[in-house]
Amino acid sequence: MGIFRRVILPVAWLLVFAVIAVALVKIAFVDGLKSAGSAPAPLAQVDIPVVPATRATVTNTVQIKGTVQSDAAEAVRSTSAGKVVQIFAEQGATVAKGDALFQVKAERTVVAQPSQDGPAAAPKPVYDYFDILAPRAGTLQQLTTLVDQQVNVGEAVGKIDPGTYTVAGPVTASQQYRLLDKPGPAEIALVGGPAPFQCSEVTLKNNSSDDGGTSSGGLAATGGGAGMGVAGAIAGPGSSSGTQPDGSSTPTGTISCAVPKDQQVFAGLGATMTVSAGVSPDVVTVPLTSVKGSVKDGIVWVAGATGGAPEQRTIQLGLNDGNVVEVTSGLTEGEQVLEFVPGTPAAQDPMMGPGQGTYIPAG
Repeated sequence: MGIFRRVILPVAWLLVFAVIAVALVKIAFVDGLKSAGSAPAPLAQVDIPVVPATRATVTNTVQIKGTVQSDAAEAVRSTSAGKVVQIFAEQGATVAKGDALFQVKAERTVVAQPSQDGPAAAPKPVYDYFDILAPRAGTLQQLTTLVDQQVNVGEAVGKIDPGTYTVAGPVTASQQYRLLDKPGPAEIALVGGPAPFQCSEVTLKNNSSDDGGTSSGGLAATGGGAGMGVAGAIAGPGSSSGTQPDGSSTPTGTISCAVPKDQQVFAGLGATMTVSAGVSPDVVTVPLTSVKGSVKDGIVWVAGATGGAPEQRTIQLGLNDGNVVEVTSGLTEGEQVLEFVPGTPAAQDPMMGPGQGTYIPAG
């Protein structure tokens, strides 16, 4: 027993420590000097997503959130100078366009004719009578003229409330580009109101435009209560709400529509306008996320046939519905394109946490 404790046990411990020392030296100085190329390949690789150009029907409808607004009263202006001699309509009366509101008397200038028997006699005064007419139909909200009052041409003497309403709402740059052509009829859905109804008098106007909407192909503004108009910048992929890829949704104009007279509405009601701007049936399409640009000309990256570098290609574009865009030329059905423009973030993976989306490297 004494020999085991004094000789065998110490030798066994020495052998154990020697094995441990050799293992540590191998890990530190042998395995650590191996070439990095011999390291195992990563368990996962990032694949650049591609999508094929496919045929589909593109329906370009744009939804705009707006409100019901009362059309502004129109001023009544005297079209003749003279003295008021008769008033035909009282304040608060309902009038039609062209109804006579009041009458003025204007003295006509008469030149005295010379007489053979002596000095020319002073001519008798001659008067002309003019009716001042209502410029539009509605309620005579105000009439300030009095009998024997002198009025001048162009003088504002009253106001007519048309009693009509307009639905108007702001539009963003992407929505304007989708409505470059004259917008078609709109369907109006009122919050807490009647069933949706059609509205045909749609007006589109830029915020910076003062031409009454004529430059956009729409009708002139139907009243001052609704600033009627729309504007533009590059449309980005996304929903029809017009939010840009960077999250911006700054209004650049206004779209409006006169409410038909047979619809009962109230100022201040919220409304959704669904505006139709064309349909392209059975056309080649790609996602908007695949295209740099979304109006007229665009750029896509066509995937290489054997895994090579993507080919940048210019294509011509037609309608888009906020998700896909029509390709009128430059790309054929079935060709594979990158799903996302190089350098932009791909769609968020629902299985990943915030900030863990996949980014496509710039090519």
